[in-house]
Amino acid sequence: MKRFADQAVAAAFKAYPAAMRRRLIVLRTLMFDVAAKTEGVGRLTETLKWGQPSYLTNETGSGSTVRIDRLRRGDGYAVYFHCRSGLVQTFRDLYPGTFRYEGRRAIVFGLDDRLPVRELRHCLALALTHHRRKKRAGSRSRI
Repeated sequence: MKRFADQAVAAAFKAYPAAMRRRLIVLRTLMFDVAAKTEGVGRLTETLKWGQPSYLTNETGSGSTVRIDRLRRGDGYAVYFHCRSGLVQTFRDLYPGTFRYEGRRAIVFGLDDRLPVRELRHCLALALTHHRRKKRAGSRSRI
């Protein structure tokens, strides 16, 4: 497991119940792995935003912030995306029956759900390269 650089993030993970912490650590590990294997993302910054572990592409500015946390109600957890980015709608279009979604902002899982790793990796890569893709699309439209 990757060490925590930010002690506030480490404390947030430690505060989760054990079963929830294990699931969120899986997401955290996946996040860093996807970033490392996705061209142009660079090193992730891990911090807390709104009290939630959050992953930013500060080094390159390539992507949108991704957050992970337990659900406020129930035993589930989620990967949260910026609601105005259109990312969740893209995920719905690509994977309509694979994930459960919460509005325009999250992919939601139950503690006992099987994690569709291949599809989730793709969604995370899209989020972590969101700004880079938007810039490319904008520059092509001006040519």
